[in-house]
Order: sequence, then C-alpha cells, then structure tokens
Amino acid sequence: MSKDKSRGEPSAAVTETLLSHLIELRDRILRMFLAILVVFLLLFPFANQIYTWLATPLMVHLPEGTSMIAIEVAAPFLIPFKLVLLLAVVLTIPYTLYQFWAFIAPGLYKHEKRLAAPLVASSTLLFYLGMAFAYFVVFPLIFAFFTATAPEGVAVMTDISRYLDFVIMLFLAFGIAFEVPIATILLVSMGATTPAKLARKRPYVIVGTFVVGMVLTPPDIISQTLLALPMWLLFEIGLILSRIMERRKADRLATEGTDDDGPDDDGPGGGATRPGTPGGDSGGGSGGPAQAPPARDTAPAAGSSAAAAAPGSASATVPPDSAARDQAPASPDDAYRPLTEGEMDAELDRLEVEQSELTRKKKTGPAPGDDDEDDGEHDRQSSPTERDEPAAPRKVQNG
Repeated sequence: MSKDKSRGEPSAAVTETLLSHLIELRDRILRMFLAILVVFLLLFPFANQIYTWLATPLMVHLPEGTSMIAIEVAAPFLIPFKLVLLLAVVLTIPYTLYQFWAFIAPGLYKHEKRLAAPLVASSTLLFYLGMAFAYFVVFPLIFAFFTATAPEGVAVMTDISRYLDFVIMLFLAFGIAFEVPIATILLVSMGATTPAKLARKRPYVIVGTFVVGMVLTPPDIISQTLLALPMWLLFEIGLILSRIMERRKADRLATEGTDDDGPDDDGPGGGATRPGTPGGDSGGGSGGPAQAPPARDTAPAAGSSAAAAAPGSASATVPPDSAARDQAPASPDDAYRPLTEGEMDAELDRLEVEQSELTRKKKTGPAPGDDDEDDGEHDRQSSPTERDEPAAPRKVQNG
C-alpha cells in the first residue's frame, strides 16, 4: 500500500518546479498592481481636470445656462476617483501584457514567439486607436445629435455618473472592435480558415458588423454606423495582411523545403513519409523517417558483399540501387517530424486491433486458420535442400 501511495504523489522536482512557477506568477501580478498604483497616485491630483476633459464633447453641445449635475452625495469625489483608476489600468496595459508575456515566453516555440510579439504590440496599439476614434470622431457626432433632438421645454443636464458609464461602454466597444485585424490573422495562422474562405463570407461579415454595432452602441443609427464601418474596413485590412502572411509563409516553405509549423496538404497522411520511399517506414509504425545506417569499415563491407553473392542468401535479392540508397547519408528532408493527428489516430487503432487479437488468442486458442498459416510459415522457413529434394519412390508389395 505504501508503494501505491508513493506512486500517486508527485516527485520533489515536480513540486519544486510548480512552486517556482507559482512564485514567479505571484511576483509578476504584484508588479502589475504596483504599476497601476503608481500611475494612479500620479494622476489622482488631476482627477477633476481629467474628468472635465472627458466631458468636453458633451459640454460644448449643452444649451446655454445648463451644465452637468451630480445627483448623489459622494459622486463629485467618487466619479473622478473611478475615472482615474480606470485610466491607470488602461495606461498600464503595455506593462501588464509584458509581464504576462515574460511569464509564458519560456514555454513557447520560436515560431510562436515570432507571431506573438507583433500581435501583442499591434493589439495594444489598435485598442488605443479605437478609444481615440471614439473620443475624437464618435462623441462629437452623437452628443450633437442627442442634444439637438431634445424636446422643447426639456433641459439637458446629464448626470456625471451616467455620463462616465456611457463613455466607458463606448470606449470598450470601439477598442474591442478595432481588434478585428488581429482576430482575422489569428484565425488564418491557426488554420481555422483561409483568406479565400473569408473573402467568400464577406456579405455575412458586413451584416455581422452592423449587428455588433447595434448591440454595443446606444440605440441610434449614427453610433451604430460609426462602429460598423470601421469594423468592416479593419476586416478588409486583416484580410489583406493575412494574404501577405500566407504568401510569405509559402515562400519560406518553398525555400526551406519543409513545413515546421504543421502537416502538409498533400493528402490524408499529411507530411508523413510513405512506405517504400527513402527514409520511410514500411511497417506503418511510428510514421517518422528511419535514420540512415552508420558507415561501416572496408573489411566488414567486403564480407557483407561476399555474403550477398552467396546462393540462397536473402540479401542477394536486394537491388544495387536499394543498397546504395540505404548507404546514402540522410538528407535535410529526412529530419524528424512528429506524427499528425490523423496518423496518431491510425496508429492507436492498429494497436487496439493487435491487442484485441492477442487477447482473443489467449482466451480461445489459435484458430484453425492460424495453424495453417503457422504450417505454411514453417514450410517457407525450411531449408532449400529439403524443399528441392525429390520424394523417394514407394515400394509396392505384390499381392
């Protein structure tokens, strides 16, 4: 029982590695909070000025003699406080993403690092660009429309808390909407779709952008259109960038001659070597190419050639080109490539069939057909002298 208990417990090295990762994650999260706190403390003395700057797109369209109001007692203090805290979080997004990147980067492959670093930087820039587009383009248009459509006799005096919630919703909506090129590039790079398929689905994408604009923006046609049109334009930009990325990937693979990022599209087998080809596995086992045999000395080579020339030797039937191919050094294309998902499933199915066949033979004994096969194998393994020797004539006894 003690042995079984010791097997279930992780080793000391595994426990130490896990604890070190958790400690590193804790330290990086603390650095994120510390950065947010530092930025917040630097901006808090200017909280009222920052809120006034944020409310400028609405205040310039308010009728004369009106202003924004605070209907709650603590709102004049809490609302600027909330705004500065959210602004500190937004300004520290690059540092926060860097901490996450530094934590997961050691576990990524080289091609993943090459793809992730530009995507993180561009996604942050696009998020800031979406917020700037909302403030400088969308806010003046929609606030001018809202204040102009007020019924006569209604004084427009917006609460500062409601205004902050409204603009935060628009900032998030436009910031996320401007990430459409990143989503398009990720879908194409992961193999979930292709630029050609996305181009064929363009009508559905256009309808989807207007639906998203209707959900994420206030119930007016202006803000909905101002969100849908940039999303459509950014989708087209992402489509162009994904085509450029696929073209560069194809050129790189044509230059290198191998596909290190995934299986080829030659067929169901992917990039696996077919049986009977150089470096292939004729047994259907691992699916990877076999390594070239090491070079032999001159004397053993002469002995092996003499054995091949001997009658009845199995190696005598090997053609010269096959022997030369086996002696040839491994080419760069014969490098190790892991099994694809389809090849792994086929290998597991084959092992299950063999296991079930062995289990059946142990329970029921060999089948009659198996005995015949064993006898035939025994006859095939018999010596040439025994097979070629004619049978002795039988003696006939006269009655």
